[in-house]
Amino acid sequence: MLGLSMLTAVSMTPVTAEAQVQFRNATTGVLIDFSFGKKGEETEAVKHFMETAENKYNQDEEAIKVGEDLYMTACSGCHGHHVEGKLGPALGDAYWTYPAGRYDKGFFEIIYDGARAMMGPQRNNLSIDEILKVMAYVRSVYWDDPEKALWLSEEERAELVPAEMPDDFREALDNFNKTH
Repeated sequence: MLGLSMLTAVSMTPVTAEAQVQFRNATTGVLIDFSFGKKGEETEAVKHFMETAENKYNQDEEAIKVGEDLYMTACSGCHGHHVEGKLGPALGDAYWTYPAGRYDKGFFEIIYDGARAMMGPQRNNLSIDEILKVMAYVRSVYWDDPEKALWLSEEERAELVPAEMPDDFREALDNFNKTH
């Protein structure tokens, strides 16, 4: 009887507009536990992201520069110095191994809590604020179709001028297209 009354109480709990976004592991769907991991300052950008899943750093030049430095240390070994991909996939195009990465919420979930294969969780290496800055850097060097930049609003996509595709990626893409 207790189980039924608990179920009823939970199912009747009102949902409010102020409820925080629920972040889930990219492969298992389990809620992410934020009680551990590298601690960092709870900046306004972090508070905003945890409430809305919108990255306030996406077009912040100062944050993007810091994100680039963090990316070079934490990510470039697998994803390349120009986000062109090496052991891990390229990050500057519209293809995502995990389609949720096309949105800031999904991209954060992949970085923070990891994914399959070699993409380990970065929660112990980077604070939430640092992850948001890395994400902003990666978004800033996007070279694909603006219409597929789904983390941006329609207005922002209409104004987006894609970055130049890195030579390493272009060469690999050309070689692939010759053989397929």
